[in-house]
Amino acid sequence: MPELPEVETSRRGIEPWIVDRTIAGVTVRDRRLRWPVPSGIESKLRGETIRSVGRRAKYLLIKTDNGTAIVHLGMTGSVFIIDTGTPAGVHDHFDIELDSGKALRFRDPRRFGSFLFSRRPLEHPLLARLGPEPLGDAFNGEYLWR
Repeated sequence: MPELPEVETSRRGIEPWIVDRTIAGVTVRDRRLRWPVPSGIESKLRGETIRSVGRRAKYLLIKTDNGTAIVHLGMTGSVFIIDTGTPAGVHDHFDIELDSGKALRFRDPRRFGSFLFSRRPLEHPLLARLGPEPLGDAFNGEYLWR
């Protein structure tokens, strides 16, 4: 299962490839992930410019001006950069195609991952009640003592 260090490594790996790129299209091949991929996510992201790639706990946050894609890798998921048009494998569930000719591909053999969208991601039910980030300033000795 990808744990926080692997998710942070994934974030850092995809960030230089996708930040400041415009989303040319989104292809969802299978909506049956941990939570169904919402219909309309393609139109919400198409044409948007990716402003940042963040992380909250084990969720990747792909921020645009219109909102944020929330991606969870689940137990066996991974994200990686490919050339747009690369044939998909059986476990490749979605691509975020970029204006650069590259795409962010999500692969998850067990389908425990997720691909969601929120205009206010930190208020999303999956993220709203999480504790402090272990790599953030709020996670300190005083917090642990309390």
